[in-house]
Formats: sequence, structure tokens, C-alpha cells
Amino acid sequence: MRPKRFRLVARVSSANPSAIREPLVRFVGHQGLVTSTDDGFVVDSQLEGTTARDLNRQLLSELRRVEKRTRLRAEWTAEGTTERFFDYVPKGVRKEGT
Repeated sequence: MRPKRFRLVARVSSANPSAIREPLVRFVGHQGLVTSTDDGFVVDSQLEGTTARDLNRQLLSELRRVEKRTRLRAEWTAEGTTERFFDYVPKGVRKEGT
């Protein structure tokens, strides 16, 4: 399967936001925007990967290595399709224009 370019828009909340900041910034890279909130971060970034599910799993696993009580609400969009996740669980797929 060829890699796709995904746009990630997510809310990351954690019991210890300062601990997850560095791995989050490292994962989304320099082109991503990570904005602090009271309980975590808002993320807007572009990432490459084969599937949204794999990227979502990689991101949440990386953050939970540092702080187990981390939650991720994410939307991954590529090629006109948006996939939503809460933590590791898929919450729906929306095609562009529906």
C-alpha cells in the first residue's frame, strides 16, 4: 500500500501535559502546529502514512509510553475521506461532500 498524506486535527488531553509535549512535537514534526490548552494540546499537522488507523495507533502509543492517562480525539483526512478516532477506537468515516 502506498503512503498517503494525512491532515491531522486532534485534541490531546493528559494528566501530565508537560510530559507529553516533547514526544507530541517530535511526532508531528516542525510543520505541525501544537497549541497548549488547560488540559493538553490542540494539534494541526500533515503526516505521511499508509492508513489513518496506523498513524493514530503510533501517535497514541508514543504518548502513552510517557503518560498512561493520555486521551486522543483525532480526525485524519486524506484523499477526501476523514476518519475519526477516540483513543484507539474508530468513531466513523466521512467522505467529502456528505
